[in-house]
Amino acid sequence: MNTKSIIKSLSIAALLLCSQNLQALKFSVLSDIHVTPGNVNEQQLRNAIAEISGNNSEFVILSGDLSNEGSDEQLYNVKSILDGLTKPIYVIPGNHENNWSQSATKTFSDIWNDDRFVFESDSLIFIGINCGPYMKMGDGHIKQEDLIWLDKELSRRCSPGKRVVSINHYPIKDDLDNWQEYIKTLQKYPVIVHICGHYHTFDKYKGGDIDAVICRALDMTRVNDGYGYTNFDITTDSIFLYDKAIGKEQVLKYAFPAKSKHPEYKETAAEKFAVPQNVKLEKVFQDSASIFTRVAIDSKRIYFGNSLGEVKAIDKNTGKQLWKFETKASLFSRPALTSKYIIIPTSDKRIIWADKETGRIIRENDSKGPYVADGVVKGDRLYQGGYKKFECWNTHTGNIVWRNKDFDNYCQAAPVVDGNDVIFGAWDTYLRCLDRKTGKLKWKWNNGKNANMLGPGNCVPVVTKNRVFVVAPDRYMTALDRKTGKEIWRSNFDGKYKVRESLGSSPDKKYVYAKTMDGQLIAVNTTSDTPAVDFVVDAGFGYEHTPCIIVEKNGIIFMGSRKGVLAAIDAKTFQLLWRYQLGSSAFNGFETSKDGSVYASLIEGTIWKITPQK
Repeated sequence: MNTKSIIKSLSIAALLLCSQNLQALKFSVLSDIHVTPGNVNEQQLRNAIAEISGNNSEFVILSGDLSNEGSDEQLYNVKSILDGLTKPIYVIPGNHENNWSQSATKTFSDIWNDDRFVFESDSLIFIGINCGPYMKMGDGHIKQEDLIWLDKELSRRCSPGKRVVSINHYPIKDDLDNWQEYIKTLQKYPVIVHICGHYHTFDKYKGGDIDAVICRALDMTRVNDGYGYTNFDITTDSIFLYDKAIGKEQVLKYAFPAKSKHPEYKETAAEKFAVPQNVKLEKVFQDSASIFTRVAIDSKRIYFGNSLGEVKAIDKNTGKQLWKFETKASLFSRPALTSKYIIIPTSDKRIIWADKETGRIIRENDSKGPYVADGVVKGDRLYQGGYKKFECWNTHTGNIVWRNKDFDNYCQAAPVVDGNDVIFGAWDTYLRCLDRKTGKLKWKWNNGKNANMLGPGNCVPVVTKNRVFVVAPDRYMTALDRKTGKEIWRSNFDGKYKVRESLGSSPDKKYVYAKTMDGQLIAVNTTSDTPAVDFVVDAGFGYEHTPCIIVEKNGIIFMGSRKGVLAAIDAKTFQLLWRYQLGSSAFNGFETSKDGSVYASLIEGTIWKITPQK
């Protein structure tokens, strides 16, 4: 044993000896239980609940990933098992509840009353917070309103002698896009430990100056640690973390002092970006909530929804808020516009029609499921994906024209409406083409994968005169015959270009653009009978996995990253013109304006206007 190991062992022994004379607060942490009805984890969770009910823990924390897909069936099943616990339990969601939720994350909050918690036990304040990602692949993100709530709660509760235990699903590292803002808030207060899961392993690290620990998953059989959970003992001066395999004695993993004083956090320097020439970048609006929708624009206003369920209109020139109204849950669908109305598909199971000028609600159409898809208005029709359905609405009367219900999951990405075709994907593994007039199925295509998560559910396809192009999380691009849905070619480009969910096209449809998982733009020839990548541009994004449409406007291709970096690429030469960081979070998408400007929203609640200068 080396000197460092001896010193560490002696330090732990000293902490344990001191703790014997101090009364410890004991609690258990479950994380990453991934229960679906009938799987092995379901019975193991029952075993864990029975064991915890009989131990000396005062309460239980469940730090996310209760399920695999966040479906109502899976969540209610977990709730029924947790109801067998004889102690209080505090629950937050993980990425598997947020990312593929069939209720647009609403069922979780309905069952557990919220997606965050705060409570006190002895001198300790426990505060847990959701960290996404929200209804699409991406980095974790603490919502703007939750950061405000966190600061207010700790400011109110942290009287002398109080200490804080912080909990969320992700580590406070760059897995979270706004992790530095999160740490900056936490370090203002006496946080003695941050607890999380997500990695399905044990680890101890520093989040800024804060001691942080990653807790085990329920299933750790891959590393011969069976099924189990984590136990904590916290005394006035120390923290002890134990690995508790079901049916076995607990084993000490970490012991460390309960440090509660932290210096003011100084954010690490971001990459330096040269201010781009010949373009004007304007932050039009900063919301107090997060924004998950693309924006809609007309000649006067910008419209969007936010994570508080608010629908807002702001002045296109001044950024001044003109009106707002509230819905009952976070919004994920871009507003659809007609000459008179703004139409809002909501996650609280409604389509709302409001006056564009005033925001006054004109009518509401109830639904049996949430809406998270972007709708498309063509003529006097709204084409709108929903939960296990796709609909066509008359925009003048608000009446349904047709509805196709031959789906096994929800629609998310905007459809392409062209000629007599409506083409779109859903999270039941299929890409479909419906008859625009009747809603009847013309064809549907599957990429050969049975897993919903690998299907084309969140990709806006590119449609040319004779072909349809689509990508999916299986990292393949496929060219289909538009009339029949038959494959023309399908390629992963021999692993060289890892496409995922982000597509766009040149105005003449000569090229389909795709963002790769290595931060490149590839331009694929749309007329070739074999996969042909004509141009490749490295946008300097590095690793990428967040879906965001790619747009071309006035000879410039715009592509956004998961870390708030915007890249501009010359559409003639395929040279990178510039890249600039507009924020720390992912782009939701782009909208182009007739005046040549491009508008973009970022998850952190900002709206930007990008205007090329002559």
